[in-house]
Amino acid sequence: MERYELENLPVREPTPGFRGKFVHTENMTVAYWNIAAGSAMKPHSHPHEQVTLVLAGEFEMEIGGAKHHLRKGSVLLIPPSEAHGGRALQDCVLLDVFHPVREDLRAMS
Repeated sequence: MERYELENLPVREPTPGFRGKFVHTENMTVAYWNIAAGSAMKPHSHPHEQVTLVLAGEFEMEIGGAKHHLRKGSVLLIPPSEAHGGRALQDCVLLDVFHPVREDLRAMS
């Protein structure tokens, strides 16, 4: 068993305005994001399943041409290899869980 304290994890900014802290297990990555209002993630895809939970603020996610307005308490399931992108409508806090491990994010940790 491992335990982490968010306040002690290093902050990484893989995309401008997306400041993240990451925890990795053998099979998944958990990303805790603080996203500045107006910051955008360009459409992209990856072979990982993704679960996004909005903890605070509002975020607009686009998947396959459909826009999803997410707010505190919203959960969005993104299938593997599905193109998606989004932008923060307000300052946001998001939690993403990826399966399998995001090796690109692990390399930043």
